[in-house]
Amino acid sequence: MKTRNLISGLMGATVLAAGIGAGPAPAADNITITMAAPDWPPTRFMKEHFDATYQSPAGHNTTLDMDFIPWPSFYERVAASLTSGEQKYQMIVTDSQWLGAFVEGGYYMNLTDKIKDDPELQAIMKDLHPALVSAYSTYPHKTRAQLEELGEPPAEGVNYYGFPQFPDTYVTFYRQDIFCDEGEMAAFQERYGTNLPCTYEDWQDTDWTKWGQIGEFFQRDAGEMLAGEELAEPFYGIAYQAGKGYDFSTMQINAFIWQKGGDIWDESKAPEAQAEGVVNSDVAVEAFEEYLSYLQYMPPVAQTGQMDIFVIQDLYMQGKVGAIIDWVGLGEPVLDPNASTVSDKSAFGPAPGTRKADGSIDRTGNIGGQPFVLTTWNSDEVVDEALNVVKWWLSPEVQLEAVKNGGQSGLMSVMAMPEYNDLRPWNRAHVEMIDWQKDVWHIPDFFEMLTQQQEEFDKAITGQISAREALDEVAEFQQELLEDAGLIE
Repeated sequence: MKTRNLISGLMGATVLAAGIGAGPAPAADNITITMAAPDWPPTRFMKEHFDATYQSPAGHNTTLDMDFIPWPSFYERVAASLTSGEQKYQMIVTDSQWLGAFVEGGYYMNLTDKIKDDPELQAIMKDLHPALVSAYSTYPHKTRAQLEELGEPPAEGVNYYGFPQFPDTYVTFYRQDIFCDEGEMAAFQERYGTNLPCTYEDWQDTDWTKWGQIGEFFQRDAGEMLAGEELAEPFYGIAYQAGKGYDFSTMQINAFIWQKGGDIWDESKAPEAQAEGVVNSDVAVEAFEEYLSYLQYMPPVAQTGQMDIFVIQDLYMQGKVGAIIDWVGLGEPVLDPNASTVSDKSAFGPAPGTRKADGSIDRTGNIGGQPFVLTTWNSDEVVDEALNVVKWWLSPEVQLEAVKNGGQSGLMSVMAMPEYNDLRPWNRAHVEMIDWQKDVWHIPDFFEMLTQQQEEFDKAITGQISAREALDEVAEFQQELLEDAGLIE
């Protein structure tokens, strides 16, 4: 489905949605909540745990009916349902970037007053990591810095829509058996004059320069040796997102740009913020060029535009690459010996970043994961019970169970628990990385901007155009689009 047509249809459907009345309210003692959810472990666990443990504090007989949809088709399925007026869903697990389109379309419920009137919801909002409140809940979007100035939620002048169903961050997955091999460590030290990262603390001190060295060092042909064993096929040192689909290059490229001191178009500063001269600044071009420079050390698929998050995961689990940057939400299969050849060899650390003048490392990047929201056509009884489900899911005891089963928590109180880091091997890295996260645009024009940007990034990744040419095209497109939308003066 073309993005431009999709957005046009979504906005045009506002009138349709407004003209369709809500169906009869379910009986107070028998409530069904239908939720659109991506088909992956965190949402599967939510359903299983709900069925096993949930008890309505209002005394209802509540059913959570989750419509599991594969991620590649999730947006199209949800958008089609919303714009058709069928009013199928009471709750939706949504990407944060969709907030603008679906709020403006009249489909997502503004929960600000509900939060103001409910001390339990207020307590949850205050316990959530502020990066999640900014990214998952606010529209018009408020940055973390803006929210800090406005005060604790619910802050005046802020509209809140979502709660975290599954917060996600990207971290480094790495082969401990080769990164901690004495022979490989000695050879790396001799070649580059620095250590090969083995421990978590080593990865805390790993920047993009060392990331490139790792890629170069571990690039081996079939027949060469790796950690004392002869390779039956080529081996590669590193991999990260370089996919044309959805946001599978933007998420990684933005990190390079932000860390270098560049920026994307900043909706929080509209209408003064510009795209031209910002998106294609010299700093942004330099950052994109650095991102592109490491592709040569990755499996060949990286330069075809097909290196998405699932391809990266598969390459790693097949033992074909030494270290990857990927979402912690994809970590659980790595530990499964039935799915992964490296299940007993893997460790996790923070993602690399850009070394600053003072020696510190900036790891700013795009936040992942999804909030869940309520739709606008629900009866009062359903709204109240759906918020009871939110409270249940975001209770510390349920969050701990979710983490034990491969999920993550966004509650600071849970992440601070002594046992938290030991529940899953990537938890320590998740806690460190979440503090660096921020979000990309929430505006209704997000999809048009992302689609065009991904196409231009792909041309650079596949060697058709330069980094500057790609960013010039992106900046020109965004400037015109945003001016037409009244978001740039």
